[in-house]
Amino acid sequence: KIQFRVRYAECDPMNVAHHSAYPVWLEMARTELLRGQGVVYRDLEQQGTRFVVAELSIRYRRPAFYDDQLEIQVHLRSATAVRINQVYTICRGSELLATATTTLVCVDRKGRPQRIPVGLG
Repeated sequence: KIQFRVRYAECDPMNVAHHSAYPVWLEMARTELLRGQGVVYRDLEQQGTRFVVAELSIRYRRPAFYDDQLEIQVHLRSATAVRINQVYTICRGSELLATATTTLVCVDRKGRPQRIPVGLG
């Protein structure tokens, strides 16, 4: 899980977090999930492993506002040899603001699907 504050640049003129900020936040959560497992995404890329987003779905329930302290939790839903499905919750305190799912595909430097490295799926 990660915690962060909604930045001014992520908001519309009404100080509501714009929907386009949410995928960036999900990426932050995924990166920190890997880091928590002792894996730095930059190192994976240098080894020729990349994860591309094949599917993304977000269900917005309540708005987030400028300077809100948010928490995102990400969990593995399922995995195959080349795909990872994750589920996310975005909360302000105990209030659920959004849920999301992603499907990531592991690819090589040329964008061809490859097996997920051992320990990541």
